[in-house]
Amino acid sequence: MPTENISFKKTGYFSSLICDYLDEKSSLHPFYNRYPKLENFKGQIEEKQKSFSIDSRNVLVTALKKQYQHIDASQLTLDHIENLKKDNTFTITTGHQLNIFTGPLYFLYKIISTINLTKELKQAYPEYNFVPVYWMATEDHDFDEINYFNFKGKKVQWNRASNGAVGDLSTDGLDEVFELFSKDLGVGENANALRDLFSEAYLKHNNLADATRFLTNAIFKAYGLVIIDANTAELKKEFVPFIKDELQNETSFKSVSETSNKINELAENYKIQVNPREINLFYLKENLRERIVFEEGIYGVVDTDITWTKETILKEVDTNPERFSPNVIMRPLYQEVILPNLCYIGGGGELAYLFQLKDFFNKVDIPFPALLLRNSVLIQSKKQQQKLQKLHISNEDIFLKRDSFVNKKVREISNIDIDFSSQKKYLKQQFEDLYKLAEQTDKSFLGAVKAQEVKQLKGLDNLEKRLSKAQKRKLSDQVSRMIDIQNELFPNQSLQERNTNFSEFYLEYGEELISELIKHLDPLKSEFTILTL
Repeated sequence: MPTENISFKKTGYFSSLICDYLDEKSSLHPFYNRYPKLENFKGQIEEKQKSFSIDSRNVLVTALKKQYQHIDASQLTLDHIENLKKDNTFTITTGHQLNIFTGPLYFLYKIISTINLTKELKQAYPEYNFVPVYWMATEDHDFDEINYFNFKGKKVQWNRASNGAVGDLSTDGLDEVFELFSKDLGVGENANALRDLFSEAYLKHNNLADATRFLTNAIFKAYGLVIIDANTAELKKEFVPFIKDELQNETSFKSVSETSNKINELAENYKIQVNPREINLFYLKENLRERIVFEEGIYGVVDTDITWTKETILKEVDTNPERFSPNVIMRPLYQEVILPNLCYIGGGGELAYLFQLKDFFNKVDIPFPALLLRNSVLIQSKKQQQKLQKLHISNEDIFLKRDSFVNKKVREISNIDIDFSSQKKYLKQQFEDLYKLAEQTDKSFLGAVKAQEVKQLKGLDNLEKRLSKAQKRKLSDQVSRMIDIQNELFPNQSLQERNTNFSEFYLEYGEELISELIKHLDPLKSEFTILTL
């Protein structure tokens, strides 16, 4: 399986903030702890080791063993869980929503990046153990983001009403989704394997959290992945001091707001991903996950009649910590409080909002994890690779947006020059002489000269566009083939990994799909991978 790479910047799909981070731009240093290089993990290990207690390890292992009671886990996964009791064992973590049937391909890439980084760290630091962890976002409540996946251009969707945390959602109705999906799979060994995987996960488990745990374990258990559902009372107890601080002092709001302003001041094109609230916690009960607010001396839950005084809400935290759910601002802190974690692996948007949290972590005295951009991959078949070569389309070409892609290729394959840059340059030189003449004679003439220049340059632009359109018509067959291959690799003119479900490739390659991705993805390479299967 040959691989090629292109820089994230050259793909045009990653923000300037992320590209500058990958370039280790000095102005961004205050917003992260250590850049994820192998040599930097020694300091990360020592810092986390000092701050994470044996008691916290025992709580974590007890919770995980309880969650794995009815899971057919591999011995490697069970060994990883047991090793978490030891103070020389650390986690590498990624997290994701509970998308049905994994959602887009990058779900796989997040987890594979995590697995492969633990392997590299074990080679570099053999005296330590490293455990890959997938954090299930069971407390999320945005059902519309997870209730579908794309398969061969179709949207396979689970339609139902939803309230509260998605992890608790009943799997009722997914039998109908299975029936429709099963018909589209066709026949064959790999199609049957996908049917079994879907039905075992969603038709034999009562809620979405259990179904997602089963599915993810089935795909990755051979690699020792540990899956955690942090929505449990025993783990939330570890977070109680931070919940109380959030309710009383608004620490995250103050710190994150200040950091966000600093990031805004660095560059106009650095976009802030999240805006903190005064209290960044939800209240969680059956069919309910709503924001906690503090107004006129009373704590309350939005859109309910639930209220507390300061004393009663602090008592509620002690009595029922599982009812307090961190939002996007507080979740990373919760993760680092309950895990002996060294590094979080996420997408560009995730890393961008994590930069906003560095000062907050400093304030509450919890080590900030290393932040690693997950692997990104474009999978192409050998046939598609041959088409690209035949059409003389380079790796950089195929990532161009549609108009730029077509215009560039038409210019390259045309037998006439449809670039009027030289003519525009010559025209501007002529008008420079006219400007000088106008200044020497009658300056009121300058406006007329300027108007004529604009008119003639616009005329050249129009001629260039008309000529380009004419060439596209003349070369329509080649243009059509170029657009077709780009559509295949970039469905809906977006990255394949953000759109396509793994099942499309599993149909073709079966179990080899995961093993080949594991073999070829390097989490520390910091480049976009093009993989030919």
